Amino acid sequence: MTFLKKLIAYPLSAIYYLFFGLILVLFHPIQWLSLNIGGYTAHRHVVNFMNLCLVRTLHILGTRISFRNSHHLPTDKPLIIVSNHQSLNDIPTLSWYMRRHHPKFVAKQELEKGIPSVSFNLRHGGSALIDRKNPKQALTVLKKLGQLIEKKTFSAVIFPEGTRSRDGKPKRFSENGLKMLTKFAPNSVVVPVTINNSWEFLKFGGFPMELGVHLTFDVHEPIETKSLKFPELFEKVEETVKNAVILPD
Repeated sequence: MTFLKKLIAYPLSAIYYLFFGLILVLFHPIQWLSLNIGGYTAHRHVVNFMNLCLVRTLHILGTRISFRNSHHLPTDKPLIIVSNHQSLNDIPTLSWYMRRHHPKFVAKQELEKGIPSVSFNLRHGGSALIDRKNPKQALTVLKKLGQLIEKKTFSAVIFPEGTRSRDGKPKRFSENGLKMLTKFAPNSVVVPVTINNSWEFLKFGGFPMELGVHLTFDVHEPIETKSLKFPELFEKVEETVKNAVILPD
């Protein structure tokens, strides 16, 4: 980052974090009210609008977002969205662009408390909070999520790397989460998604944030869960996602 660009990045990063935090604080009581008064549907609309606001805050940093999808994604079947993971910005962006499919995330249990709006939505929005130190608990909540999306024709979003790639290079995919979801949502369609350049936001440690990032999401051809045996399905999904990752120089 050049000296001038970095000089500009400091105040813009501060403004970005201010708006990001205000959005989370503001929408926390609104989520509570919407859920208790209007139920799931009202809560979902509030969360969708919150995600839109979070996505728009990225424009403060000069971010461009390209969400590329040339495929028909059914709304009458559950989806299992499988993606690489590079930063926290992946989540609200995927949530917003995939909103018509009611995305529910597989997230670590530590996020259950302490983060305004985010923790509330994870607890009450249908997502699966897994204890990575307790395989039995993780399998149980993944089973429930699979059953939920199968019954409601919602979508589940899983990052099989397990943690963010801080340098853009994809990590090894773990098969357990996807295996459980496909088992208990047998009519699902698996949707591989590749995220690029999201890691660049934090390549200076989070402050300042990188300016002018071109954040891209590429939706690949959906795969009917029943069309392949699981080992073949898993291999195909992992290769599809990783082959479209743009590796840093």
